[in-house]
Amino acid sequence: MTTTGTAQANAVATIAYRDVIKFLRDPVRLISSFIFPLVFIVVLGGSLQENLGAGAGYDFLAFTFTGILAQTLFQSSALGLISMIEDRENDFSQEIFVAPISRYAIVFGKIAGESLVALFQGLGLVVLALVIGVDISLGQLLGLIPTAIAACLLGGSFGVIVLSRLSSQRAAQQLFPFVFLPQFFLAGVFNPVKVLPWYLDVFSRLSPLRYAVDLTRGVFYAGTDERNLVVLQPVGANLLIGGAMFVVFLVTGTWLFVRGERNR
Repeated sequence: MTTTGTAQANAVATIAYRDVIKFLRDPVRLISSFIFPLVFIVVLGGSLQENLGAGAGYDFLAFTFTGILAQTLFQSSALGLISMIEDRENDFSQEIFVAPISRYAIVFGKIAGESLVALFQGLGLVVLALVIGVDISLGQLLGLIPTAIAACLLGGSFGVIVLSRLSSQRAAQQLFPFVFLPQFFLAGVFNPVKVLPWYLDVFSRLSPLRYAVDLTRGVFYAGTDERNLVVLQPVGANLLIGGAMFVVFLVTGTWLFVRGERNR
């Protein structure tokens, strides 16, 4: 690796390490990151299984777990990028953006850090799912590792483009519920979306979370009889579309954020 490449890698690692340490020092975020997903899986997944499971032909608890897992990874990575606005308010971002390293390395370092935080939450969610009786084989567990990373990176890049033009943490906290809540239903986190009215299907296909959720389910249900009932499209298609979204969100979001810093 060249000297320049080493400097960029060190910058990514340093910024990512900073975000992980901030998470570990925040007990409220640590606890809440496990409580809310667990409540959704137990309460919603359990109730759907009791009421609709027999007619659906698949286990709603596992269906809800895969959706919540992808949603938690995606959303945690995206919400974590609010720290970029915090850094802007503290003038920390201006200090690092004048450093002799790529702007994309700085932003990717933030995404990497929040992805590590999200993966830690995802690991806890898998353990809790096993405790409450979700059947996960070793093969499924290993398959979820790369899909979890992909969901985190897509969520982080989505967070960058959403936050790139916002000026305060308050604005971000007010906007994110409106950005995420419709996606919970359009992406099929809790509910099947194989059959939708045409106008909802259009919005569903525009939802980045849809591809993280479907990728997770595509890997989890691979080789099972339930796959055709819960998976929307092949794993390769989800990777291709999600990868294209990641590049567009990262490049556009970074450009907008840096331009905002220069105009301050």
